[in-house]
Amino acid sequence: MRLKLLSCVALAALGLAACNSTSSAPPPVAASLAPMAAAPSGPTFDGPLLGPDGRCTGPSTGTASAIEPGISECDLVRLKGKPATDVLVGESGKGQREVQVLYSEPGGRELYFFVNNRLDRIAKP
Repeated sequence: MRLKLLSCVALAALGLAACNSTSSAPPPVAASLAPMAAAPSGPTFDGPLLGPDGRCTGPSTGTASAIEPGISECDLVRLKGKPATDVLVGESGKGQREVQVLYSEPGGRELYFFVNNRLDRIAKP
């Protein structure tokens, strides 16, 4: 953003200098500036993430000892001791990673909602 602003200021200065010139020669062309580095596409997350197949992208490095809000997706799988029944990975309109993890247990179903790799809420329908 800053580089773009500096480029605009430099071009404006050259344009104004050309207006005040008494010479008929065209103003010198400004040297091209290096392009800006591309901004990351979307949020970044610490640690491994849960894929649509229910597997983690790497080993769980978390230290969570209980299933509670704030734990990571892979901590849930580690604490459950088995892969999820179903996983839905998506993105919200706000650019946030949203993951829904379903576990079908003998006593019923449990649905875990994650936002940006952190457990947001649990539903036990």
